[in-house]
Amino acid sequence: MEVLTINIEKEKPLIFKDPNYSMEDRAKDLLSRLSLEEKISQMLYYSSAIGHLGIPEYNWWNECLHGVARAGVATVFPQAIGMAASFDPELLYRVASVIGDEARAKHHEFARKEDRSIYKGLTYWSPNINIFRDPRWGRGQETYGEDPYLTGRLGVAFIQGLQGDDPKYLKVAACAKHYAVHSGPENLRHEFDAVVSKKDLRETYLPAFRDAVKEAKVESVMGAYNRVNGEAACASVTLLEEILRQEWGFRGHVVSDCWAVEDIHKHHKITATPEESAALAVNNGTDLNCGRIYECLKQAVAEGLITEEAVDRAVIRLINTRIKLGMFDPPEMVSYTKIPFEVNDCEEHRRLALETAEKSIVLLKNKDRLLPLDKKKLKTIAVIGPNADDKRILLGNYPGTPSEYVTPLSGIRKAVGDRVKILYAEGCNLTGTEGNLLGELATRGFSEALSVAERADVIVMCLGLSPAIEGEEIDVANSDGGGDRNGIELPGMQEELLKAVASTGKPIVLTLFNGSPVMLNWAQDNIPAIVEAWYPGEEGGTALANVLFGGCNPSGRLPVTFVKSIDQLPPFTDYSMKGRTYRYLEGEPLYPFGYGLSYTVFNYSNLTLSDQKLNTADTKEIRVMVEVENTGERSGEEVVQLYVKDTEAGVIVPKHELKGVKRITLEPKAKQKVEFSLTKRQLALIDNEGKCRLEPGEFKIYVGGRQPDQRSRNLAGTDVLETVLMVEGDWVEMEY
Repeated sequence: MEVLTINIEKEKPLIFKDPNYSMEDRAKDLLSRLSLEEKISQMLYYSSAIGHLGIPEYNWWNECLHGVARAGVATVFPQAIGMAASFDPELLYRVASVIGDEARAKHHEFARKEDRSIYKGLTYWSPNINIFRDPRWGRGQETYGEDPYLTGRLGVAFIQGLQGDDPKYLKVAACAKHYAVHSGPENLRHEFDAVVSKKDLRETYLPAFRDAVKEAKVESVMGAYNRVNGEAACASVTLLEEILRQEWGFRGHVVSDCWAVEDIHKHHKITATPEESAALAVNNGTDLNCGRIYECLKQAVAEGLITEEAVDRAVIRLINTRIKLGMFDPPEMVSYTKIPFEVNDCEEHRRLALETAEKSIVLLKNKDRLLPLDKKKLKTIAVIGPNADDKRILLGNYPGTPSEYVTPLSGIRKAVGDRVKILYAEGCNLTGTEGNLLGELATRGFSEALSVAERADVIVMCLGLSPAIEGEEIDVANSDGGGDRNGIELPGMQEELLKAVASTGKPIVLTLFNGSPVMLNWAQDNIPAIVEAWYPGEEGGTALANVLFGGCNPSGRLPVTFVKSIDQLPPFTDYSMKGRTYRYLEGEPLYPFGYGLSYTVFNYSNLTLSDQKLNTADTKEIRVMVEVENTGERSGEEVVQLYVKDTEAGVIVPKHELKGVKRITLEPKAKQKVEFSLTKRQLALIDNEGKCRLEPGEFKIYVGGRQPDQRSRNLAGTDVLETVLMVEGDWVEMEY
């Protein structure tokens, strides 16, 4: 008798491929078709193909910190710390939208060629929204600086730009990292326990992540390497379950930092075996493993360390992300599949890279208005320094590959054409204070530098750091601190070169290329003009030239404090905020957070509040209004900053805190009214138990183009307006 065999799977409708069903039904359907081995295979960043369901392999690991990275030619924007210097959330939204377009275009082109390897997917592990609390940290360049409010605003904008505005599909899935309390030291990150108070945790280290989750709806969060108060960040009940999912309502997936789950038993010594580490991480909320430890999950299930239901919970979250990206839907239904490959590295995107670089540049000093330089009055310019013609300083870490690099030297040459002679000398190496085995001295390039300096009308010195000496632990072999810096001085013979060139008496513009603050005490006292250019991206040289010669008016502001010495700072391993950042720094900085000069002058007047009093029971917001006038002779952009100081707090609070930013453009003699809204939540403090509460008392409201501190006033020469808001009633606890 003939036996009839029925393929049950083929008879069962593939609901996970049917867009007419809910995401929940689709995810459950796909999960129901997977064996335990197949489920586990989807929890590794190199997820296996599931041939019987027609699902190709997928690699979750992609990077786009400041442009699509490690996937061939792409538009390379300024490093994150440079973009943060723009103080411009709208700009970061535009940048991230472009990055998302290029990511989609590249992904679909690669997929058409059946190339599904690493760095070619749609799940991007950016942005880095850690707080840049110490200038020695090599990865500070990846962040948006030291301020929780600014980091939150820029992070939200970047995430929203990446993820797009389609009501059904994500353009790409963004990832907020590294959660949490993570900012060095790099060489201890696999074993370090970041001990932090409840107050500092909620006041400083978590706000940007809260904003990313609750406001930007970020699809993914990456756990950090370190422990936080004894718990491994990638297996922390407190961080991942209680705060992220229960308190903030996070619905996306959590990915470990790369090989961080392995650290749980190897370095943190919390567990004894890979199976225990894998089980602990998944049970406590880490769904995806960047690493190989989750290969041990099958054995962990067999040993009773984890249930298959816990595995299912993680896999469902990962399936949901892929459904949101349209991976199981017909391409014609997903609008982002129509983005043509030709948008990648197009001229429009290159123009945005230039605009971003221009807005990131910070003018730190301009004695006697040396800048902008007048090309018509110059015959010879000397460009000197190890960073003058080095492509690396355009990029920073986690870069893509530009189709064209514009170094400072090439940008200046292009700007002046044949009208001005350009002389170039490297002067010294980036690092090193000793000679070599051939008998060459570390000062061997000084004589050439002095020769070209003596023949120039003006000198542009290009000094600073490089991604070769600051960055992530695994990438920076030449750093003196495992990716971090042990000191913040200009490395090698650079300051000696600067002093030697200054001895010629010629006017000097010092231009810095770096991802973190450097000590510039001598330069501030002796060099007439200082420009901070960060790692400015593929059009960095063009942007610099435009600033130097007046093609654009510098408008960047420092997103991180430049201290005079590391002696002003607590030990690197101390995660208390006492003595750190502009909010708690006890000494006088060299250059304060929020500081930056312009070629024009902005005047502030008529600071008013919609109400001088607020009751803690009120639901209203306070409107803060001010008039800004460009009293100079040039068009310019001003970064209007709002700070708040709680003068009668029941606990220690910051000296003052940024609570609003608006970037405006004004023509000469033009005036504009700028308005902010202050919510009760923005006036609330974090108490010693980590609770958020609004207390009655006096609040000082400051608005201006800088911080309300004396040093900033001395540098910038402008006033900050001040008024008082009185909060009345009983103190009330507020939602964090």
